[in-house]
Parts: sequence; structure tokens; C-alpha cells
Amino acid sequence: MASSTLLLNPTLLHFQIKKRNTNSTTKPRTRTCHVSPRMSLQQQQQPPNSDLLTSITRLLWGKSLPPQLLISTVRTTWNSIWLLMMKQLAPSDPSGSYTRPISKFRANFNSSQFSRQKPGTLHLYVALPCPWAHRTLIVRALKGLEEAIPVSIASPGIDGSWEFRETRYNRGDDLIPGLDSVNGCKNLKEIYRLQRGGYDGRSTVPMLWDVERKEVMCNESYDIIELFNSGFDGVMGNSNLDLSPPSLKGQIEEWNRVIYPKVNNGVYRCGFAQSQEAYDIAVNELFSTLDMLNDHLGPSRYLCGEVLTLSDVCLFTTLVRFDPVYNVIFKCTKKKLLEYPNLHGYMRDIYQIPKVAATCNFGAIMDGYYKILFPLNPGGIRPAMPSGCEYEALSKPHNRESLSSVDKHIQVHVL
Repeated sequence: MASSTLLLNPTLLHFQIKKRNTNSTTKPRTRTCHVSPRMSLQQQQQPPNSDLLTSITRLLWGKSLPPQLLISTVRTTWNSIWLLMMKQLAPSDPSGSYTRPISKFRANFNSSQFSRQKPGTLHLYVALPCPWAHRTLIVRALKGLEEAIPVSIASPGIDGSWEFRETRYNRGDDLIPGLDSVNGCKNLKEIYRLQRGGYDGRSTVPMLWDVERKEVMCNESYDIIELFNSGFDGVMGNSNLDLSPPSLKGQIEEWNRVIYPKVNNGVYRCGFAQSQEAYDIAVNELFSTLDMLNDHLGPSRYLCGEVLTLSDVCLFTTLVRFDPVYNVIFKCTKKKLLEYPNLHGYMRDIYQIPKVAATCNFGAIMDGYYKILFPLNPGGIRPAMPSGCEYEALSKPHNRESLSSVDKHIQVHVL
């Protein structure tokens, strides 16, 4: 029997094969074989069990594909498990169309009750991947409420829940996932359970927490951004900016009735569809609406003309995730946002408003979808960031200020 000794050199691989023979004095023979450094490294980097797995599969079915019976069994089993997980992750109607659950804690407040509000008595809970939470971060920033309404940023857990832990994202501002700075809880579910009488429903972000009463004040994103926009005017924050002026409320409501079901929730209806029919309906509605929006934004800087409104904020948080996330993992594949010149310029226009870019953490956004939504991406592999979503690309001139007839250099005044 022969034993082998492997000597690895960056440019030369030596195999010394020694014959063992107690009755022989023959010197060991040395064979030299030239192997490229790349091949040597590839051989080293093979998974430790790859040889064993390869041997087992070849023993079972040789070098061909697995037998049809095994493929059919695995496929049927996985499809059943997938449907089970999807029903838990994304409730659907009988047709397989995703039905978003209604927020449990709606606004039951009015602006007058905040006339003597003290900074820090309300606390905002968000997560960076979530477009609904992203709305609240943008309005909070534009209205100058960062110090008045502190924030705790959750990270997605492996089971899809929201957790509070230190993370690896290194940024120059405070909008990074971390610990719960108010209640010291490990996850969002624990905070919801602090609610009087307890609570065991869905624990979602964004969530506005009443620090003094120790209860959930609101977990509906649109209610929260309306409160941030006008609820603290004259008390704290930037009273000069109104993202929902009375003269435009009718238009804003009309746009919301279009954008929410067909775009904001439309991408989720594509990604969470549990039947081909449900997907086809959702994807066609999504892209016909994007076509319409692209046409509308040709001559109009924002949805309601020359004024940035809450509707623009709501549309932006979906658009900014479209190419890096929804186009891929949610199968919104008819077009990339980059192929809509007006929509893409509009998205860059809002991104370049002071303080908005700081709310966009693309690393956290992509991890929150590709690494956590196991039923949609079982391998957990995060694709490369599209070049059009890099900071340099999003910061290129958009020239949309030329659409403002009154002032070609309209600025959103932020504190």
C-alpha cells in the first residue's frame, strides 16, 4: 500500500509517493506535477463534506440527474411546505391574492392634544428594510423632529420577527439597527406585550410608543406621518413645511387611493401571490400604474405639481426599493425603474432633498428581504447592488427643477 504526502507551493505541487516494502531499500520516487495557483486554491476551498456528498449521489444515481420519482417527491413536498409558510407570512384570499392585515392600533388623537408635548414622551420604533417605516423616518427628518421623537431601530430576526441587537452596519449617522433604548426589550413582540391588558397579535413597524403611559399609541404608518406633519407645529420641529396643505388634501387622497393598492401594496401582491392568476393580475396593475405615473411626472415635478406632499413620500419609499429588491425577489420584472426616465428622475429628485438620503440604508434594505424571506429566497444569497442604486448614481443631476414654473430652484426647507 502506498501513502501520499502533499506539499503545496504557490506555483508547483509536489506529490511524493513512497512505496512501503519491508524487504526493499528502494528510495521513494517523487513525481512532480505543475498545477496553477487557482486550481490549488479551488481544491483547498471545497466544502469539507463535498467529497462524501458526491460519493453518495454517484452511488445512488451515478453522474446523471436524480431519478424522476425523487424530483417529483421533493418538489411536491417543498410546494406544500412553501404554501404553509406563505399562508403564515402573507395571508391570502381564496384566489391566492395577498391580503394585507389591517393595522390594529389606529390613530385616536388630534393635533390639540400635543400642544404641550414634551420631547421624548413619544418614541418611534422602526426597521430599515420596511417601506412603511421608512415613511415615518423621512417625515420625522423633514419636519426636524429627530430630537423630539427618538427612535429605536429593529433588525429582522431569522424567523421574520423584529429584534433589537447590535449590528455590523457602519454609517456616519444614528440611523442604524441597535438596541431598544426605551424599554430595553429584546424584540418588538415584548414591547407590544407591555400594552395594558396584554397583546398577542402581529407586532409590526412602524410603531409609535407612548413612553409615559407605556402603551402603543399607533402602528399605522399613514396616521403617524400625518401626526408628524402637523401635530407638533408651533411646539417643536419645522412649522414652515407642510406636506399636506389644505388646498391639496383632495389631490393627495386621490393619489393615495391609486398608489397604495397598486404600487405600495402592489409589489407585495406580486411577491406574495400564491397562484399564477393572482400574480398576473397584480403585476399588470402594478406596471400599468407605473406607466401612468411616468407619463404624469413628465410635465409635473411632483404628484401634486410643484409641492412635495405625503403622497410623494409614500411613493418614494417603494420606488427606491424597486430595482434592488422588488424587481428581483418579488418578480416585478416587466421593467426596471431605471427604464422609466421620469419616475427615476423623480426618485432621484426626492433622494437628493436634504436629510432624505440619510434614511436610505441599502445594505439593511437588501438583507431584510433576501436573507430573511426564506420562502422567496431559500438560499439566502443577496445579489449585487444594481449600479443605478449606488449613491453616486442617485446623486446625479435630475434637472427636474426646470419643471417648476414659479421657482426653478424650489427647495424643501428643513431644519
